[in-house]
Amino acid sequence: MHHIPYGYCYRCPYNLTYPKCKIYCITYIEEELFKKDIPPDEVCAFIVEPIQGEGGYIVPPPEYHPMLKKLAKKNGILYIADEVQAGMGRTGKMFAIEHWSVEPDIICLAKGIASGLPLGAMIARSKLMVWGKGAHASTLGGNPLSCRASLKTIELLQKKYINNAAKVGAYMINRLKAMQEKSQVIGDVRGKGLMIAAEIVKNKKTKTKVPEIRETIIQKCFKKGLLLLGCGDTAFDSAYY
Repeated sequence: MHHIPYGYCYRCPYNLTYPKCKIYCITYIEEELFKKDIPPDEVCAFIVEPIQGEGGYIVPPPEYHPMLKKLAKKNGILYIADEVQAGMGRTGKMFAIEHWSVEPDIICLAKGIASGLPLGAMIARSKLMVWGKGAHASTLGGNPLSCRASLKTIELLQKKYINNAAKVGAYMINRLKAMQEKSQVIGDVRGKGLMIAAEIVKNKKTKTKVPEIRETIIQKCFKKGLLLLGCGDTAFDSAYY
């Protein structure tokens, strides 16, 4: 397994600037990684979160997923979307990858799929679902109570909650960006739907990380009844949606 830096434009791991970078975080894979470290014919799959979760609630640039999918298809590599955190309506779409009009080969789901009850699922193209009997098992797979909760969750999402996430999320992002203009410590506001993060910095120009200020904000919000969670080194997100 090889970990590749995410498309994190606010803190580009290659010290480049979007859009002049021409999405180097993707071209790096083909021009550097495939040529020097890992031959593409030895790569089984790309596994990627459409929006990176605990790494900082990072939304990649618009070209990121289409280019990564194109590279995967070119080399016969499976494209796996990890929607465990971003999926099930949280971003204003049933699956976050839909924001980029990219169709994965496999989608992994859990957490929100059953509104907190233990359940996970995998969706894949029919040509991939050719496992023989007994080739796969799961301790919690097919739990009747969790499956019933999941069916009701999907029904409610489709009826109103996906649209609600898009509507309320847009409102929250606009309000946070208005706060960002007045604040010295809110360096970045990002997200889709209700998957939103604010990144806290010491100075907007230097982008110096200050996790201690992030923690102070989280604790003060908690005392006022607002639950926030830290993500990445110095960002925070809403604990519930």
